[in-house]
Amino acid sequence: MRKNDITGVSPWDPVLALVLLTRLPLPRLPEPLFARQAAAVWAFPLAGLAVGALACAAGWLAQAASLSAWIVAGLMLVVSVMVTGAMHEDGLADTADGLWGGFTAERRLEIMKDSHIGTYGVLALILSQLLRLSALAALVAGGALWSLLAAAIWSRALMPVVMTALPNARGAGLSQSVGRPGLWAVLLGLALAGTLVFLVAGTAGLGPAFLAVVPVLGLGGLAKAKIGGQTGDILGASQQVAEIMFLLALSAQIS
Repeated sequence: MRKNDITGVSPWDPVLALVLLTRLPLPRLPEPLFARQAAAVWAFPLAGLAVGALACAAGWLAQAASLSAWIVAGLMLVVSVMVTGAMHEDGLADTADGLWGGFTAERRLEIMKDSHIGTYGVLALILSQLLRLSALAALVAGGALWSLLAAAIWSRALMPVVMTALPNARGAGLSQSVGRPGLWAVLLGLALAGTLVFLVAGTAGLGPAFLAVVPVLGLGGLAKAKIGGQTGDILGASQQVAEIMFLLALSAQIS
């Protein structure tokens, strides 16, 4: 059975989501389960919950040690990067290099596949981390340390939206191996993420969640125009821009 033909919810889906989106030490799964990867995208917010919970736990410990808001925020981001293996940051850097470093779709995809990082990628990483760190430090100082948890959940629910809305541009790679999710899995993931964000942030999370969609739509449109669709790098970049926008919007709202 093809991956796109598999529907429904399985108790293994959250584990598959963790395998795909984190570097947590997990037991080796039976190979047939990976045919469910496209159907399991509804559980991506649960992977965000795990990442955000670990980062927030580090933040609470740092706060208990009376460390400054900037150091607390920095440690939270360190944990987040360690848990994910910086895969989304890598996607953002490759996306910046590819979309702005080539003049044809073929060349852009070639650049994105190259393991070397260019000027655009370096600048994207520096500026994005500065924005995340600044916003999170302001939120921590304002008593909203939980904000990274909500942002991690919601930003990962938007990745399947891009996977479904755009075709795979390369015909290979992680995004292609996962497959194109069905609409039901995407909507279920959004509903789950929305519920979790509301439980974590209450109504304060509604505005930031809405605004986080804007840069993802912009990135999707840019990817469609420049390379004809999405790749794993585009998906990673979409998570990053959504998380950053969520944190920035929430920090502006709280301040």
